[in-house]
Amino acid sequence: MITEELKQRIVASLAESRQLFDGSDAKYAISLAINSAQYNRIKNGDTTKVLSDAVWISLARRQGISVNNAPEWKIANTPVFQFITAQLEICQNEGVSSLLCDLSDIGKTVAAKYYAKNHKNAVYVDCSQVKSKQRMIRYIAKEFGVGNSGKYVDVYDDLVFYLKTLPNPLIILDEAGDLQYEAFLEIKALWNATEYNCGHYMIGAEGLQEKVRRSIDHKKVGYTELFSRFGKKYGSVFMKPNANGEFVPMDSAEKLATLMTTASMIAKANARENMDVNKIVRQTIGDDDRPSLRRIRTKITTAE
Repeated sequence: MITEELKQRIVASLAESRQLFDGSDAKYAISLAINSAQYNRIKNGDTTKVLSDAVWISLARRQGISVNNAPEWKIANTPVFQFITAQLEICQNEGVSSLLCDLSDIGKTVAAKYYAKNHKNAVYVDCSQVKSKQRMIRYIAKEFGVGNSGKYVDVYDDLVFYLKTLPNPLIILDEAGDLQYEAFLEIKALWNATEYNCGHYMIGAEGLQEKVRRSIDHKKVGYTELFSRFGKKYGSVFMKPNANGEFVPMDSAEKLATLMTTASMIAKANARENMDVNKIVRQTIGDDDRPSLRRIRTKITTAE
């Protein structure tokens, strides 16, 4: 059962997010997958029999609110977080696109979601949940408050038109390696239709880099053009400037040091009093000698 206290927390969080949504209340309601009348009621403090428990839970998930009173997971300003935030700011402010292909479990998704939640006109897309062309475009349209239930061609055209009216929109495509081929082509089409009006940031692990590289090598239609539009390089957090000011890959020791720093900062930000942060980090190191950020969260949240 969803308590009144939880509903009020969700409503308060929605009110904060509304300030970063550059559109009407009606469009904001669309982005929440509720109707305008329902949004107006909860905005004005009426939470009785307005939404089902399932919808309240969906809104809580969207806002990052725990429904079981678990402590809020705090964001640490790690090197990974700083790098991705800076990249996203450039893409959004300059209307350009970039590609990040990096190790898994280093905090890419956390940084991307946090940015989207705290910046106007920035939308986060988990591509593993919307793998097809239609589902991806309809989801992006919904997040921007554009109607997404009509004919696909109309949804696409309305989305393109609306993106051109917004100041500095940004689309963050996480887990992009999971997208189907037609979805990749549609990203290229969307880029063409909104050139320099909308920034794009594509995120994936090593598999995304291999997918793009292999598709280019086999001359698969669209991938060379897509790669060009995303800067013609596979970005990585683990780069450093050399003596000439050029960015080059870190060696293995430097990369591991960055990962250990990241893990320690996250553990320190979230560990309860008297918890041994260094011990927690050591306990999460796997056979690859790298700490696991997911296991850090599990260790802290399940500790007695």
